[in-house]
Amino acid sequence: MGLLEGKNILVTGVTMRTSIAYAVVEIAQREGANVVVSAAGRAVAPATRALSKLETVPPIIELDITDPEHLAALPAKLEEHLTGGLDGIVHSIAYADPEKALGGAFLTTDWDSVGNALHISAYSLQSLTMAAKPVLNTGASVVGLTFDARVSWPAYDWMGVAKAALESTSRYLARYLGPDGIRCNLVAAGPVDTVAKKAIPGAASFNDIWAERAPLSWDSSDAVPSAKAVVALLSDWFPATTGEMVHVDGGLHSTGA
Repeated sequence: MGLLEGKNILVTGVTMRTSIAYAVVEIAQREGANVVVSAAGRAVAPATRALSKLETVPPIIELDITDPEHLAALPAKLEEHLTGGLDGIVHSIAYADPEKALGGAFLTTDWDSVGNALHISAYSLQSLTMAAKPVLNTGASVVGLTFDARVSWPAYDWMGVAKAALESTSRYLARYLGPDGIRCNLVAAGPVDTVAKKAIPGAASFNDIWAERAPLSWDSSDAVPSAKAVVALLSDWFPATTGEMVHVDGGLHSTGA
């Protein structure tokens, strides 16, 4: 029996086959989950192409997490494809304007760009979870993806601030949803060569940092280690873990200079 046998899981943020979210879908299905994928706007087409390569192609629903009408319609859309409620949510959504909010522009970024990054990358964890709350089962698990925002990183700028807000949001969701038996945790992944990473000016330098300092070494082309951690947190093997951030970064977070 697989880790997620019979569980119903919503995975957001699938773009290309290189994305962590795609690897989560692939592994979750292999572990017995029924998966529904969401994408927004122009991301629907590439997500559809990527997912078509899977042995079992999951249904895709359009969900713009900044659109209140989309959020209100989410439970009904999920019930079209899943029976028995929702057992897990994977939040893999982030965006900041690469020209205005990333790549060294921190000191000159305007509020509209900052607000947009915070809305999409951090507040969406709360809005997505609460939109799905009517169909979330007791024991459900919400898992988000972050890039450890306890420290500053070169070029990451306002996305780093947004990820810090995401990490705090996860802890507060854990506090308020715990009485309902719902867990909320994050996976802090090392740099993976995704579309999102490539959009960050100067992000290629992260690979050099990890190559030099990660005790276990790190393969930036391999999303599977991070995806396995997400699947583990979705499973029943972490029944008393919430508000946590699990590092999957080859151990770099534990080192100094």
